[in-house]
Amino acid sequence: MPETAEPPYAYRFSAPNSPKSPRVCRDAIAALLQANDLHDLADTAKLLVSEAVTNVNRHTNTQLIHIDTLVRDRIATIAVRDGSPDRHPYPRDAAPDEEGGRGLFLMQELAYAWGVTWEHGLRPTSKHIWFELRDPVNE
Repeated sequence: MPETAEPPYAYRFSAPNSPKSPRVCRDAIAALLQANDLHDLADTAKLLVSEAVTNVNRHTNTQLIHIDTLVRDRIATIAVRDGSPDRHPYPRDAAPDEEGGRGLFLMQELAYAWGVTWEHGLRPTSKHIWFELRDPVNE
């Protein structure tokens, strides 16, 4: 009998935009991935979620941060959404002595795919930075 794929599972997590949120969000996403037997993705997800949430905290005045996670076929797609569509995140070259500025570079290097999406057409009301992680057996 052929093996059937599990259905996709979607999760949503919201947190206030505060300096404590990167830690809370990264730990929540790691637990979610571990509960879905994606242990090999948890450390990378923690790092990238922490970087994305830190960017929201430092560069926007949005009140809430939403994290949407879709788990399907040993793949996790994670989107960090905020209510500040005017700020365009982009990877940049951080100076060697800078303490920050490498979050999107890390995303570009560690994620299978990543991007920025704006919601609600010509006058967006929010944006999300998303990234996809794949279990090594899927690559």
